[in-house]
Amino acid sequence: MSDRKYRQRGYQDDDAGREPAGRPRQPRRDGAPRSVINREHRPPNMPGFHDVMRCARCRRTLRTAIGPATTCPACGAHLHCCAQCASFDGGSRFECLQPIPARVFPKDARNDCTYFSPQVTVERQTRTETSAGPRSARQAFDDLFK
Repeated sequence: MSDRKYRQRGYQDDDAGREPAGRPRQPRRDGAPRSVINREHRPPNMPGFHDVMRCARCRRTLRTAIGPATTCPACGAHLHCCAQCASFDGGSRFECLQPIPARVFPKDARNDCTYFSPQVTVERQTRTETSAGPRSARQAFDDLFK
C-alpha cells in the first residue's frame, strides 16, 4: 500500500522507471527533414510555392540578378549589401555568419564582400505570373461560375 492518500501521478512521483508520454519521434522514410516543403506533390486546390528575392528596404520583388552595382528599381537602395545577403545575422559576430576579419558598416551600403549571396525566401504562390486578373468586375463575377 502507498503512503500517499491519492494515487494519481503528481510532482512527488519518480520518473526513472516510466517511459515518456506521447509518441516517439520517428524519422521520415524519405530521409528529408520535417522543415523541407514538398513542392512536387500537393493537392490541386492548394497553392504552390516559389522562390522570391525581395529588396531589404522596400520589400519589392526583384526579378533581375544582383551584381556589384545593382540598385532597387523602386527605392534606389543598393542590393549588393549586407542587409540583402543570406549570411546576414544580427546575433552573430560582426553580424555575419561567414568568417570576415572586420565588421562592415553600414549594413545597407554597397560593399565588395566575396561571401555575398542574395537572400532568397520561399513564399506561397498566390497568383500566376502570367495572368493579370479579371478585366472588370463583371468578368470576375462570371469567372466564379465557370
